[in-house]
Amino acid sequence: MEIWGGSGPFRGRVAVPGHEVSIVSEPYRGGGKSGEGGDVYLLSNCAAGLITRFVLADVSGHGEEAAVVSAALRGLMRRHINTADQTQFAFDLNRAFDESDTGGRFATALLATYFAPTRHLILCNAGHPRPLVYRSETDRWALADFSIADAAGDTTSPAHGIRNLPLGVLHPTAYRQVAIPLAPGDAVVLYTDALIESRRPDGSMLGEQGLLELARALTPAERADAAPVLTDRVRSLGGGGALADDATAVSLHHHGGEPPRPGWREWAVAMARSLGLGPIESGPALIRS
Repeated sequence: MEIWGGSGPFRGRVAVPGHEVSIVSEPYRGGGKSGEGGDVYLLSNCAAGLITRFVLADVSGHGEEAAVVSAALRGLMRRHINTADQTQFAFDLNRAFDESDTGGRFATALLATYFAPTRHLILCNAGHPRPLVYRSETDRWALADFSIADAAGDTTSPAHGIRNLPLGVLHPTAYRQVAIPLAPGDAVVLYTDALIESRRPDGSMLGEQGLLELARALTPAERADAAPVLTDRVRSLGGGGALADDATAVSLHHHGGEPPRPGWREWAVAMARSLGLGPIESGPALIRS
C-alpha cells in the first residue's frame, strides 16, 4: 500500500482509481516554526488499484502543541492504515491514540475506503463532521447520514451503547460504517470543523447547513474542484482573512473509471466482506438533506 499525505500546507490535485481528488490543507497561522498543523490527511492505494483509502483527522486545539500530537497521530495512522476492515482500523487507532502521550488531547477522524469493483465508498466516522455528498442523478447535495451505523450495534460488545466517539476519548469504543454506492459524476467532500465553525458577517456560525448551502451553489466546473472553492468561499464569508483554526478539505470527484472486470464477482464478494462491506448487493447509505 502506497501512502501519501501530511499535516502541512498543501493545495493541489491527485489522481486515484475512480476519482480526481482535490486537497486543501491550511495550518492555523501557517503552522508556526514547524509549518505543521493539527489536521492530518492521508491517502493510500493498493498495488492493483482496487482499494483506495482516505483518512482525515483533526486534533483538538491548534498551534504547536496540536501539531506535535498530529505528528504522533500521523505515525499511528500509517501503522494501521492497511487494516482491511476500517471499523477495526478505527478501533485500533483509538486504542493506540488513547495509550500514547497526547497530553489529554483527542482527535476526530473520518475514514473512507473506495472499493473499485463495486464502486462503493465506505465511511466510518469517529466524531467528525459529516461529509457532503453530491448525487449526479438528482443534481442534489446532502449530508451523509450515519444514523444507520449508529443504530447498528453488537450487544455483546464491552462498548455496547458507546460508539463512534473521537479518538482518545474512551477505550474501548466500537465503530460502525455505512456504504455509499457511487455513480459517475457523484462527488464527496470531507472537511475539518474550521469550515463549519467559521462566522458569517452577522456573527452567526456557518454550521453544516451553511456549508451545505455553499455546496449547492457550486457550478459543475467548481464541483470538480470543490475543496479549494468551498474553502475560499468560507473564508470570503468571514471577511477574507485566515480561518480561526487548522482547515483541511478533501473533495472526491467520481469519474466511474476502472470498472470491474468480468469474472471477478466471487473475488469481489470475498474482498468486500473483508472490508466489512458485506455482499455486493448491500443497499446504499441514506443521505439526509
